[in-house]
Amino acid sequence: MGGPRATANRYNFAVAFFVALGSFTYGFNSSIIGAVIGQPSFYTYFDFTPETSYGGSIIGASNGVYAGAGVIGCWTVFWLLDMLGRKRAIQVIAVICIVSAAIQAGSVHIGMFLVGRGLNGLGVGFINCAVPTYISEISPPGQRGRIVGSHGFIICTAYGIAGWCGFGTYYEDNPQIQWRLLVALQIVAPLLLFIGSPWVPESPRWLINKQRDQEGLAVLEKLHAHPNDPDHASAKEEFLQVQRQLAFERTQEIPNFFQLVVGKKYRKRMFIGFYVQAMAQSTGVLVGDPDSSYYGKTDHRAKVISNYMVLELNTLGVTGSTPLLVLAFYNSWAAVLNYINALLIDRIGRIRIITIGLTGCIVCLIIVTALNAQFAGTDNKAGQAAAIAFMFLFVTFYGFGIDVSSYVYCTEIFPTQIRSKGTGWSVSGLFLMTTIYTTAAGPAFNAIDWKYYLVFIIVTSLMLPYAALKFPETKGLSLEEIGALFGDEVVLDYNNLSEEEKKALDERVAASTDAAIIEKGTTDDRSSNDEKAGGNSVERLS
Repeated sequence: MGGPRATANRYNFAVAFFVALGSFTYGFNSSIIGAVIGQPSFYTYFDFTPETSYGGSIIGASNGVYAGAGVIGCWTVFWLLDMLGRKRAIQVIAVICIVSAAIQAGSVHIGMFLVGRGLNGLGVGFINCAVPTYISEISPPGQRGRIVGSHGFIICTAYGIAGWCGFGTYYEDNPQIQWRLLVALQIVAPLLLFIGSPWVPESPRWLINKQRDQEGLAVLEKLHAHPNDPDHASAKEEFLQVQRQLAFERTQEIPNFFQLVVGKKYRKRMFIGFYVQAMAQSTGVLVGDPDSSYYGKTDHRAKVISNYMVLELNTLGVTGSTPLLVLAFYNSWAAVLNYINALLIDRIGRIRIITIGLTGCIVCLIIVTALNAQFAGTDNKAGQAAAIAFMFLFVTFYGFGIDVSSYVYCTEIFPTQIRSKGTGWSVSGLFLMTTIYTTAAGPAFNAIDWKYYLVFIIVTSLMLPYAALKFPETKGLSLEEIGALFGDEVVLDYNNLSEEEKKALDERVAASTDAAIIEKGTTDDRSSNDEKAGGNSVERLS
């Protein structure tokens, strides 16, 4: 198996899951708005109704401002991540999310609410890129999929909790415990993240890139300490690989955002990252996404969680509080499958598990579409139940193969110098496709009903073969070694070492002090970067 043999310890997992409070912030904030703008008290307070063109434009503006600000956040987050560091950037973003939620909760005018919603979109756009970037940089190669997978798992968990919150307010008649409480709950996760953030370590790769080598090595040793490795040999090997690769990359010109997209060297990675996120959203998962607001129903009870999942269930004859309960279970089940995705991705591989997930989603969506065409609006309970069952099977495949995998893959294919830019560009594909599909969904469902599903079936079926056949597999490789898949020079590539050389390297690294490792690495950095790693890497440590 290639790459350093670093292993994540309990501290490594604890840090990743704690920082994933940012993931929870994104998931909860994106989904809870479906409950908020469906509350009767929300319309009453701001004096409009969802059925009017004014009401429709307000709800559309709320979603549009949020998604548009999210795109801006994705395209600008690199500035915070690279200048302040991953840790400080996450702290700043947490404050933005807290303030934006407070503005929404205290809104006295719809304009104030939309301002808060826009600021919130910017914050979640930031955090949906910052968190997986940070987690990928603290994770060892063999477990990176599982650890970065906590991001997708926690997002889906937040969807489920938001669904239960919406269901919990279904029978509440006090308007002050309806939409304002739901909006205020957005403060909890980023507040906890901000309070606990001083105890979170900075990304070791960011530290080493800033030539704060001692701090970077200390973080790696703490994250990957193991009883079977008392001399921290694996952490030292990882440090050497990161340090030398970053020293080499610093000799190269760092492209701006535009150059990354159009320049020959990195555009393949930028294309792949955007493609993966866009493809994930093209499955039709947005039809059941909690952020997809439905406002065409006149029954106020149907508006408690206003989204297309609820619309779909109403179309199939499921009414009252039952759609809310089904939606809560739907998102909770998706969270379970996301966790399984995170556990299996390092064994199955990124591209293979994405292919399995997408294939299953396409098949399920074809069946759901056929059942809708045949049984929607009829009294055939068996057909309607089958449609709901296949909707659950759809999210089973999506959670198992796509949700977690898309974030893992998009954060690891970029080198450290441009990872924040590349991740931001990739995740913007999610926000852009969200905007396109959800904007079209309302008119499309009204005009062509179930035929709108055909768009997702056709688009995903066309996108899948290219990804399955052309995208490189990154399983088991360190972040530095992945560059070789895209034609980059890897200064210290453990895959090119023989077993004898690996053993010699282990022994010499284990016998070296931290100071010696840092000094040796610094000396090597001054030498020619044209040297091949291979056997020379062992010789240079002698």
